[in-house]
Amino acid sequence: MIAQPSTPLNEGKPALDFSVWMQERLARTEDALSRWVGINAPAGLGEAMRYAVLDGGKRLRPLLVWAAAEAVGGLAAATLRAGCAVELIHAYSLVHDDMPCMDNDTMRRGKPTVHVQFGEASALLAGDALQALAFELLLPEDDGIPCSMQAKLCRLLGAAAGSQGMAGGQAIDLASVGKQLSEAQLREMHRLKTGALLLGSVLMGAACNAQTDVRALAALTVYGQALGVAFQVVDDILDVVADSATLGKTAGKDAANDKPTFVSLLGLEAARAHAEQLRQQAHAALTRSGLADTQALGALADMVVQRTH
Repeated sequence: MIAQPSTPLNEGKPALDFSVWMQERLARTEDALSRWVGINAPAGLGEAMRYAVLDGGKRLRPLLVWAAAEAVGGLAAATLRAGCAVELIHAYSLVHDDMPCMDNDTMRRGKPTVHVQFGEASALLAGDALQALAFELLLPEDDGIPCSMQAKLCRLLGAAAGSQGMAGGQAIDLASVGKQLSEAQLREMHRLKTGALLLGSVLMGAACNAQTDVRALAALTVYGQALGVAFQVVDDILDVVADSATLGKTAGKDAANDKPTFVSLLGLEAARAHAEQLRQQAHAALTRSGLADTQALGALADMVVQRTH
């Protein structure tokens, strides 16, 4: 059950049927991904790309783009492309992270990882191609999206995915195996590895309206930062308490690989309490945003913290 915000932010607005809202946006996203990913790619590359992206995953990042864009009155064509682009970056990162030179995992989204299914060389190329396609989608020639908006979306996605974002966080993660990290160091690692792309999704949604004001952007930034940490805290909890079939990936790998986590640092119950604190921080930020309707963003924060897989 999705908890309701305790603030009057959306007072007077019809209550959101979050399940209906989510299914409608997921359907649009899946249709677009199916039309855009791996089409006409040669020598089996398209098959590997589609295997990596389609028919799996929570699509949290596109949903964040949709929710933020709708909260600010964003351009629909830009929203769809931004949501698909950020999902492609996420998918490429999973393909590469699962490879033997990184996390060496064999299961993702309830099926064999891409390198297991297609071989390491094809997996590497599929990830490369998905990354390139993400930016290609943000630069259409004929979709009515202003060039300045296209450029801003590319900059936000590049910053979230690069050395000061997701890739940098993964580098810290690989260098931290077997080391004792402080809470501050662990937060910084996950701020980059996981949080940067989640925050980037929110900011890309906001950028789908070039007139989004400073107050709303500041609040959405705090919301995205809290959500990014919360996602990782819950991920660490689920790695301990859930099984592989439920997660769709190998459970217990963090402990087996001696990786620092919020659970190993704080303890299970303290980690759960921290996730709830972050959920409340996210809702408080939405209250300060001044945006008329943030129900979908609030429901996504609840979904992140209350999920079981």
